[in-house]
Amino acid sequence: MADFIIDDIVDITDVVCPTTFVKAKVALEELDDGQILSVKMNDGEPVQNVPRSIKEEGHQILKLIDNEDGTYNLIVKKVGD
Repeated sequence: MADFIIDDIVDITDVVCPTTFVKAKVALEELDDGQILSVKMNDGEPVQNVPRSIKEEGHQILKLIDNEDGTYNLIVKKVGD
């Protein structure tokens, strides 16, 4: 994750869909435009659904990092309205 300056981190590994996206969206709403959020999530449904939903909200997906332990970190840049 050294490629980016992470402004905030949210861990959604303890929740299930659709709450995963809701927690990620709330964390993004707390950031200023242009800031970067790292979303730690489990493999499976969250990895399939959260990036797609965030992109549909208009934010920029910078990177999806496989932590090789069954979790991923999604690096998202907040894009303003």
